[in-house]
Order: sequence, then structure tokens, then C-alpha cells
Amino acid sequence: MVKLSVIVPFYNVRQYAPDTLRSLRANTREDFEFLLVDDCSRDGTRDVLERAARDLPGAVVLGHERNGGLATARNTGIDASRGTYLTFLDGDDWVAPGYYAQLVSYIEALGCDFVRTDHVRVTGRARSVRRVPHGRRGEVLRPRDVILPADRSTPVDYPYAWAGIYHRRLVDRGLVRFTDGLRTAEDRPWIWRLHREAESFAISGLLGVFYRRGVASSLTQIGDVRQLDFIRAFDQVVAETAADPEAEKLLPKAVRTYCAIISHHLGRLDKFEPPVARALKSMSADALRRMPQHVLGATLDGMDLQRATRLRRLRRRPLTPGAAA
Repeated sequence: MVKLSVIVPFYNVRQYAPDTLRSLRANTREDFEFLLVDDCSRDGTRDVLERAARDLPGAVVLGHERNGGLATARNTGIDASRGTYLTFLDGDDWVAPGYYAQLVSYIEALGCDFVRTDHVRVTGRARSVRRVPHGRRGEVLRPRDVILPADRSTPVDYPYAWAGIYHRRLVDRGLVRFTDGLRTAEDRPWIWRLHREAESFAISGLLGVFYRRGVASSLTQIGDVRQLDFIRAFDQVVAETAADPEAEKLLPKAVRTYCAIISHHLGRLDKFEPPVARALKSMSADALRRMPQHVLGATLDGMDLQRATRLRRLRRRPLTPGAAA
């Protein structure tokens, strides 16, 4: 029996993959498996994985013939997984020795559907702890009970898939899969679905994941068209939340978060390639018109003046041809 499946996508991270793989070797156990998914890297990452797998007990190397993005790579790992529990790691991050054994013990002791954890953010030589935005630790909670309030950061605003562990029963219900093809914000529909539909979760202060920021190949550092997938991701969040029995209660949170993300991107237009910046403005205007208008109006009334003004101005932009369809 495999107790834990660790799913690790890699894409053009040859510089960082050795650190990631060394940290996995410090977490081996006879009932752990490591699913190393190469998403059609072109920098020699696949060779690094093949060599390392020979010395990493439980390692399985999986590969894509075409780059599909992080969401699709994670789904490849999910489909191949056999563990009672699943967790994720990105190919340029790492974990502390013995961390996964502690994580498994934690969720087994509580018996819940999933556990979220804090993590360490690493930017160059600087390190800082990032906490799950909820105060109650070490007790089993109902996931949808912590989605709100709309105007404060909550666990759905902490979407990192690798900051947690998930029971196989969530896989069987389809709750752990990602939306294929999303290149960014892939974890936003995912975390919302978990919190709407799973039955139980807990938060742990266990620190063991080290999240590397500022990697040049990361999409957070690249201003090309792939960044615009956040619109498709949040459209999905809003649409699925609108179908929830408690839609009127939950939609203000989904819409407010979507608006905040749009405003964030509009505030950094200079980071995007010019055609992408133009597309961002037009696609964001269309997105505002797709939102439930009564919820959007109340949301804008409750936002700070700078963001509300920016979004109202955007809302008045002419409709993009074909957007109404």
C-alpha cells in the first residue's frame, strides 16, 4: 500500500531541480511515492530527473510530449497516483527533511479530508513565514464555514496546492483535479471547489515547504499572454459559486476577490508586453460585465476609492466584439 503520493511538476527548472530532488531524498519512506512530471522541458530538466530517479526510492518519472502547463501536469500526477493521501510540490521549491512523514501523521490523527499548512517564502537570501489566514489551528473545521467574510483574507485566498495534504476520497470525488490548460491562477477554482464541497479540513502550523519566489521562468515574472488565464480561472470561480445553494451568501467574496485581482494587474500594466496589456484591459472590462451586476455594484461601493474608480472606468469601456456571445 502506498501511503503518500507526492506530485512534482517540472518545467525548465534545471537550475533548481537538484535542490528539489535532494529534499525529496530526505523524505523517503517505503510507502511514499514521488511522481516527477516533466512538462516537456527544453533545458535538460528531464535528464536531471531520469538520473535522480535511480537514487530516489519510490520515484516515477512521467513526461509530456507537449507543454500543457502546471494544471495539466498536476493532473497527470493525480491520474498516476496510488497513495491514500496526496500532496504537491513545485519543481523549483523544496521541503524540510522528514516533513512529509509529519504531514501524514497530522492528517491521520485528525481524520479530515484535507489539511492546509503554513509555508516559508524564499526570495533570494530573505525568508519569511506565510500563514494560512485563519486563526484556529489543530481542530477539524467545515471548509465552507471559513470562506467568508468577503472583505478579509480567508483560506480561499491562500490557494497554494503544495501547502497541504489531501485524502484519496477527494480524488475519487473529483475535487482535487485542476482545470486542464490553465497557465496561471490554476489553484483558484481548485481551492474554492475544495472549500465549497469537501466536508472537513484543518490548519496546521507545521513549517516544511520552502516556496522560491522571483524565479525568472515563473509565470509570475513573465508578462506574456499566459498571465491572462487568471480571467478564465476566476470566471470559473464565479460561475461555480453562482450555482451553489448558498450563492447569494458566497458570491460577494468571489466577486470582490476577482475585482481585486483585476485591479492588481491593471496597476502593473508596464510589466506586460504592449499587446497583452491592451488585451488585459479589454478582457477585464468584459469580465466585469459578466459578473452578477447587483453583486458587482455593491462590491465597488465597498472598495477603496482608487480601486473602485479604476474598475468603474474600466467597466465603461466599449464592449469587445464577440464578448456578448
